[in-house]
Amino acid sequence: MESLKLGALEVWPPVVLAPMAGITNAPFRTLCREQGGGLFVCEMITTRALVERNAKTLKMIRFAPQEKPRSIQLYGVDPVTVGRAVHMIADEDLADHVDLNFGCPVPKVTRRGGGSALPYKRNLLRAILREAVRNAGTLPVTMKMRKGIDDDHLTYLDAGRIAVEEGVSAIALHGRTAIQHYGGTADWSAIARLKEAVPEIPVLGNGDIWSADDAMRMIAETGCDGVVVGRGCLGRPWLFADLAAACEGRDDRARPTLGEVAATMDRHATLLAEAFGNEQHAVADFRKHVGWYLKGFVVGADLRRALATSSTLAGLREGLAELDAAQPWPDGADTPRGKTNPRDRVHLPAGWLDDPYEMAVPCADAETDTSGG
Repeated sequence: MESLKLGALEVWPPVVLAPMAGITNAPFRTLCREQGGGLFVCEMITTRALVERNAKTLKMIRFAPQEKPRSIQLYGVDPVTVGRAVHMIADEDLADHVDLNFGCPVPKVTRRGGGSALPYKRNLLRAILREAVRNAGTLPVTMKMRKGIDDDHLTYLDAGRIAVEEGVSAIALHGRTAIQHYGGTADWSAIARLKEAVPEIPVLGNGDIWSADDAMRMIAETGCDGVVVGRGCLGRPWLFADLAAACEGRDDRARPTLGEVAATMDRHATLLAEAFGNEQHAVADFRKHVGWYLKGFVVGADLRRALATSSTLAGLREGLAELDAAQPWPDGADTPRGKTNPRDRVHLPAGWLDDPYEMAVPCADAETDTSGG
């Protein structure tokens, strides 16, 4: 396999940690990065909040000293604001790479014309990409998107050609439509079609990668240049060690015992406490990870509940000490985690589907308190 080339950046192995709201903060990125190389993207932030120097947003894009390259994903709907945000990142040396989010399927984003709804407006997409690339200087600009809104409104091939024409360095495609949300099965054949349509730049595949073997199968079947891993690494930071081994042609895979998993859980919560500066907040934030870490292991309901309701590091460690440390890695543990249900419909602005070429910039409130990826 070859390194992933994004402008002047060279990434090995060609693996990207997908930005996930409330997940891919500095502590989680640290755990993943320690397992193997790649590109580790911070939580998605809005361009409006960045240019307004929102304190919470600026805190979210803090990187640890050892984090290289530094990667930021932006969500934006207005070409001018996106351009200002990218210029700020480049001018103030806030990151080494900028990714643009056109894949978020959550209703509060799509109903305002953002995320996975936006590529339907081809001219708006082009204007945003043009402003981003123009203001990026030497920083590579990439984009992440879905196949489209639904099977009747597919946009990924048009969006891919627009991206090439506007100087985007790479495209990541999640093989689902917005209406699928995270349900059903990712369509890897769409990734192959996009790769054929845009041979000029790297194409990364995303969707249903639960193990390193899944990643190698996706690359073999689609010809994509690398993979983007999201839900597959929830409670599984060592997946990046497996991915590095697989990319190097090695068969070894991390299969931690429950005791080793418990040690990782302890370290994760500790890193969160150091980053947040508030132990109670950190342990509360860690609760959502407990079920992901323990998936597949035999752990009693009472102990699971105690771990998922801990309020202090001491209480969490007390529960972790009760786990059967010698219990081996369970068979069949590399299975779906996180959200899985499809949606009945995609919430869109009134008249959004009337004209795919209308230059309709969503209103400013499209960037208020958004999350997703």
